Amino acid sequence: MNTTDFITLLHREVVPAIGCTEPMCVALCVARAKEKLGKLPDSITVYLSKNIYKNAMAVGIPATDMTGLPIAIALGATIGNSNYGLEVLKDATADNVQYAKQYLRRVHPEIRIDTNAPDILYVHTVVATQDGQSAQATIQGTHDHFIDNDHADNHGATAETNSPSATDSLDSLNISSLREVYDFALNVPLHHVNFLMDGAKMNMAAAEKSFMGTYGHGLGRLLHTVSNQHLNNTQPTQISNIFGDTLFTKILCYTCGACDARMAGAMIPVMSNSGSGNQGISCSIPVYLYALEHNCDEELTLRALTLSNLTVIYIKQSLGRLSALCGCVVAATGSAAGLTYLMGGQYDEITFAIKNMIANISGMICDGAKPACALKVTSGVATAVLSATMAINHSFAEATEGIVEQDIDRTIHNLTRIGHDAMTQTDNLIIDIMTHKTDIMTHKTDIKTRK
Repeated sequence: MNTTDFITLLHREVVPAIGCTEPMCVALCVARAKEKLGKLPDSITVYLSKNIYKNAMAVGIPATDMTGLPIAIALGATIGNSNYGLEVLKDATADNVQYAKQYLRRVHPEIRIDTNAPDILYVHTVVATQDGQSAQATIQGTHDHFIDNDHADNHGATAETNSPSATDSLDSLNISSLREVYDFALNVPLHHVNFLMDGAKMNMAAAEKSFMGTYGHGLGRLLHTVSNQHLNNTQPTQISNIFGDTLFTKILCYTCGACDARMAGAMIPVMSNSGSGNQGISCSIPVYLYALEHNCDEELTLRALTLSNLTVIYIKQSLGRLSALCGCVVAATGSAAGLTYLMGGQYDEITFAIKNMIANISGMICDGAKPACALKVTSGVATAVLSATMAINHSFAEATEGIVEQDIDRTIHNLTRIGHDAMTQTDNLIIDIMTHKTDIMTHKTDIKTRK
């Protein structure tokens, strides 16, 4: 790809988002359908691919004290603005959240898992009024990509052959190799990638917000308190003796802190990557913090952030946006590349770091967006630091080990083949387990499977 294509790809895949992108995607689709209807609907039906449902089931919704799809749908219908994209609910206030809750008690959205959805990322919404007026909207392929419904059938699949297909938009601009990513990152004029620094700072702000409140499991706040005990002249605890005030602890606490806030539904934007806020957090904060701690100049930092973000995009283009493989594995692999570069590594050392990542946590499953994602984020970035440190010392997984090969691109492809192809049945089983649990409070809205 040429420089223009890379810049286009970065600006398309690294964007701000408020809240978990899957329920926001559903809220966005509902908002667009309501806007086409021109009035508040009396009934709402949403058809979801199984992976959209999986990632929206247990995650906090911004500006509310609720989790899951029903309130996201109600907010999309009442105050959502589709012009905001994945920040569709950024106008939410306490008053209109209360109104959405009242609306939800009157209008019970029907949520259907579409087992025949044309894409792994698919949302189709039908809204209607009591007098028979109706409208529909469909998002497919990417979290904010609407397809034409003017000639759609009643399942939402467009009948027009020239309409955008289910093909993930990451495939429309194909990165051919990690070397191509590396060469671009080291040579791109910096003014084209300045926004990546802004994104890293945005994600840092989300982490700092989490330290001031109670979000999710509070892992980031706990580690932050431990790392700052010396500032308060408090006695070391058993936990602080393990972690201490180190750069490693800071990387862990800031990364999982931002995830804590996001998964709990904090009303604060993060810079996402490839449709995931957690991926954007995981590939930016460790790199930014390392650069800050070592007084790296702006150029070095921006090139490391570019390398990290593009490595994630490169891996995701063959894995897909949603899969049974946890996205934190991919995002942390991007961080490992960026950290290695900041440590003085060049292309060979970066390939070593990526091989170390793939040899280590390549089997981490995705069982939906939820507060416990902060644990997975922490595992990922901890492994990234370890992998980069090993790589700088020319210690790395060899081609004789597991799915690692001599060629780095083949090694990456082995990872994505497992995540995209081999783990399909794993994904089905995960979703079956999640949708049949009986020891948790279930949605008041009926969940149906459409076959």
